[in-house]
Amino acid sequence: MDTDILTIREVAEYLRITEKTAYRLASESKIPGFKVGGSWRFRKGEVDQWIEEQRRFNSKNEN
Repeated sequence: MDTDILTIREVAEYLRITEKTAYRLASESKIPGFKVGGSWRFRKGEVDQWIEEQRRFNSKNEN
């Protein structure tokens, strides 16, 4: 079943980071996510938007 809701493992794979790093970023509210029954979930569209915001912020600060 294709869905736009990602698990911690899926978001880690998508961002090419470790699950441990994904947990840390989520718990520090540095990536957009929410908990369902104690498990982290992420909306792919929100993660994509966050990626774009990070890209813009980083390119802006490089100049």
